[in-house]
Amino acid sequence: MCLLRGVNVGGRNVVPMAELRELFGNLGFEAVTTYIQSGNVVFAAPKAPKAAVIEAAIRGSFGLALGAVVRSARQLERAVAAYPYGPEHWEATHLAFLARRPAQAALGQLEVSAFLPERCLVLGEEAFFYLPDGVARTRLIAHVERGLGVPVTLRNFRTVTKLLELTAG
Repeated sequence: MCLLRGVNVGGRNVVPMAELRELFGNLGFEAVTTYIQSGNVVFAAPKAPKAAVIEAAIRGSFGLALGAVVRSARQLERAVAAYPYGPEHWEATHLAFLARRPAQAALGQLEVSAFLPERCLVLGEEAFFYLPDGVARTRLIAHVERGLGVPVTLRNFRTVTKLLELTAG
């Protein structure tokens, strides 16, 4: 699975999903499908592709410098299983997929308590955000991204669980 950062957001970085599926097929991936218009691509591959290869192909085909995060079905399953908040918070939870594991020093210095009641928990290469007032006005995501020094791409938990279903099927 590949998650693209900043696709079709506010009329910027417009990528038609049919063309994106075709591009992934041309890269040699099979059973390519997309989910909604935000750059979620599920596919089969004999080995995990490099994000840089996908980013270069997108730059060449669409002229866009988009970040790509690649996860296997198993990695996505583990991330969903690690959901840290209660079921009452599910609708307000977003999962950020980090481009790489953050440095331990950055994790140790990350302070998020000033953003309460919003919360963030970083686990490996994912960060769980509880955003009770939604994602539109929060400053917590940008704070965490700057603090960790790692680009992230964010999905609401409904999208994440749908992607998990798609990777299983």
